[in-house]
Amino acid sequence: MTALSDPRPGQGGLPPVAALESDAPVLDLSGEWAFRWSPTVAQAPDDLPAADPSAWGRMPVPASWVMPAHDAIHPAPHGAPAYTNVQYPFPLDPPHPPDDNPVGDYARSFDIDAVPDRAVLRFEGVEGAATVWLNGVELGAPRGPRLPTSFDATAALRAGRNDLVVRVAQFSAASYLEDQDEWWLPGIVREVTLRSRPSGGVDDVFARVGWVDGVGTLRVEAVVDTGAEVSVTLPELGITAALDEDLTIPGVEPWSAEHPRLYDLVVATESETVTLRIGFRTVSVDDGVLRVNGVPIVLRGVNRHEHHPDLGRTVPRELMEHELHLMKQHNVNAIRTSHYPPHPALLEAADRLGFWVIDECDIETHGFGMVEWRRNPSDAPEWCAAYLDRAARMVERDKNHPSIILWSLGNEAGTGANLAAMADWMRARDGSRPIHYEGDYDCAYVDVWSRMYASHADVAAIATRDEPALDDAFLDARRRAMPFMLCEYAHAMGTGPGGLTEYQDLFEAHERLAGGFIWEWLEHGIRRADGSIAYGGDFGEVVHDGNFVIDGLVSADREPRPQLTDLKAVFAPVTLRISADLRDVVIESRYDVTDSAHLAFDWVVAGADGIARAGELPVPVIPARGRVTVLLPAECALAAAAPEHVLTISARLAADTPWASAGHEVAWGQWSTVVAPRLAGSPVPRGQGAGQVGPVRIDPSTGDLIAIGDAVVENLRLELWRAPIDNDFGVEWTEPGLAPLATRWAQLGLDRLVTRRVSATPSADGMTVVSRVGGAGRDELVELTLAWSTDGDDALLNVTVEPLGGPAVWARVGLSFSLAPEYAIARWFGLGPGPAYPDTGQGTRLGWHTAAVADLPVPNVRPQESGARREVRQLVLDGGAHPIEITGEPFAATVRPWSTEEVAAATHLAELPRGGRTHVVLDHAQYGVGTAACGPGVLP
Repeated sequence: MTALSDPRPGQGGLPPVAALESDAPVLDLSGEWAFRWSPTVAQAPDDLPAADPSAWGRMPVPASWVMPAHDAIHPAPHGAPAYTNVQYPFPLDPPHPPDDNPVGDYARSFDIDAVPDRAVLRFEGVEGAATVWLNGVELGAPRGPRLPTSFDATAALRAGRNDLVVRVAQFSAASYLEDQDEWWLPGIVREVTLRSRPSGGVDDVFARVGWVDGVGTLRVEAVVDTGAEVSVTLPELGITAALDEDLTIPGVEPWSAEHPRLYDLVVATESETVTLRIGFRTVSVDDGVLRVNGVPIVLRGVNRHEHHPDLGRTVPRELMEHELHLMKQHNVNAIRTSHYPPHPALLEAADRLGFWVIDECDIETHGFGMVEWRRNPSDAPEWCAAYLDRAARMVERDKNHPSIILWSLGNEAGTGANLAAMADWMRARDGSRPIHYEGDYDCAYVDVWSRMYASHADVAAIATRDEPALDDAFLDARRRAMPFMLCEYAHAMGTGPGGLTEYQDLFEAHERLAGGFIWEWLEHGIRRADGSIAYGGDFGEVVHDGNFVIDGLVSADREPRPQLTDLKAVFAPVTLRISADLRDVVIESRYDVTDSAHLAFDWVVAGADGIARAGELPVPVIPARGRVTVLLPAECALAAAAPEHVLTISARLAADTPWASAGHEVAWGQWSTVVAPRLAGSPVPRGQGAGQVGPVRIDPSTGDLIAIGDAVVENLRLELWRAPIDNDFGVEWTEPGLAPLATRWAQLGLDRLVTRRVSATPSADGMTVVSRVGGAGRDELVELTLAWSTDGDDALLNVTVEPLGGPAVWARVGLSFSLAPEYAIARWFGLGPGPAYPDTGQGTRLGWHTAAVADLPVPNVRPQESGARREVRQLVLDGGAHPIEITGEPFAATVRPWSTEEVAAATHLAELPRGGRTHVVLDHAQYGVGTAACGPGVLP
């Protein structure tokens, strides 16, 4: 058994080869295996491989063994998940793992009729340090959890029953290379297969492809057992070739993420046929621009981890496919496989559906940054073989995928000679793809310049090559000749991120900017037995990073969050701008490769009562990066110009695609005449007597609002605070030295405002109430004036807020109050149906919307300020005896079943109280959300 403190690669494995589709028999060993857990290596029985597993529990393979979902089939203890972002959960004492090192033992039997000529036992991924025995024979020790390891099983196999045993220790020397921002989830996490390898079979294929000016190039290299005769064919093109023959093929269609054209390549011997789906494309860096097939591209990307709320590191194939469909439907065109190679099925789907992919190696040593990178494996010679091993296994497995346009050395592993050695090896093996690694700040051994969370100002400077110079003139010139990308930006945690539009505008305007990748696609919540979603610390971890793992555009169950709708609008591959005079619409293509022939355009005019008119909009085919101006039909313009109408023009798929049906909306633009909409609602009853202002009743002695009609109103007050969002707890990178916003707001006492009534003065048609408001223990006061009046039908309220202290940053300026819970329906004219803050809501639309109050807040795993609807001109709260109607200059409305204080006090969604009142906040203004949990704060 290989020592757990050995920093070298795993032992006993065969040389890495490509993932190939073959007609040779394969036995899938997935399913329930016998399983035994031990809390430490020292406590693990010394009885393998001869132990009798009949008394063990059960565990699914593939899956992570620590997941709560396995309690039903393995009721005995089996550890728990643990989440860290940067810090390791054990001391930095490389290469030694800690004594507190759980062990999982797996066993299963399988039958075969006869032993094949050659047999390969392949593990697609084992998280932890494994040792493998087949029929009592030790085959080897896999290392590297997201990369395959294959063993020659021929000599150990026997006809009939075979017994396979695997011991997995959670931690080893290899764990120092696996400090990615995610849960620690040991287990056999990808499939295990037994593959028949016929004599004379095709063991490996490398299809080297290119495309230049309409001509494809192809050279097929292969490793064939016993020198068998090989045929190479492209059936669709009628081409037959020899191995190592350089082909030029005029007229082939190029592959791109926008038009993923694939051709079948068949490599066969007498005993085996292998089929690859290849795409002709050439990736290059020219004049500081990232190009594919000679065309500059913009990466509208996401960072994708592999996570499942029940299975852990294992994601079923159908769910992977669903994820990619969701991405395509929301205009995502690129994936960074953060921070390890994905399951090979994902790359097959990316080839087929069309994505630009950065394939990232399974290396991260981030925690060494906390000790100034002392003893970092990236620069230690004894670790070099492990680095090169992981590079080779990734490149060899994935080399034939056209979707992969860059290799990435890993993530947040500092810098050092081992990373440079990886880059050299990759270039020697496959010089067709540029090399990425964000941690090479001087760009000494990479081909593209990459940063994380750079501010908009920094990106704007880089776009025009006005970035600060490096001290080394050679490296500075080298870096200035590179394209630039944000491998991570816009941290999608909680309510946020803000600033997406401003980043995208920069990417579209400057060819040097190759775009970027949102952090991140997926929340990593883990489902507990009661159905609630857990984050770091919920499993008793002493060392953890809390809810920083809940930071995705979709939930752990792949339910889109509002951020994804906004991103769809920001990433839209066409823009539509309707002229102010309703004469025409300017349609601009942001496609890099394809024209607009696959799109159809239509228009809809809607009023308060629904759709008034609709029709098709004839649009000529727009070339990639082209623009047209289209006159609006007279019928469309006439209908849209009517009072209180909204015009929406949409670009939709004209035909079905593998990822969406015809009619799927790709992009849209709007124009409106609405100034003061009126929603249908019954009149609010009006009382009589002192303090009555139209339908509003005010306590004449205190000035407190008591009721609107017959609806009791409680606690009308000034609101300057919000339940802090995740970004409010972050330190803004654009404002170094300042405390987080949440801290500054708490220091000002905005979460504990106290009111002193100064006066309540009646007038002929109303009352004016003046108050002083401030935080307990603070002298930054505010004078609040509520001037009530009536026009005979409605109550009119003019609010004046005057700061009396020094300068301060507020979370919001608004009024809040509460109503009986019967007011459970909200109807509004404004942006919707989803939420919008000053720097979010790009995916919302102006119009008439209705929702249950319970559905308006976003169900964040950690509750926080959410659910505001912006640009509201009219709000109707319904469900009581009489609807309450609020109109005014555009304002933001937040309506929810909880108060601000109740939201702020909860750490998990289940902690929010049930059956309380309906709480309303009407904001004149609110602070933006930014991305300060990781990255820059709110733009000015």
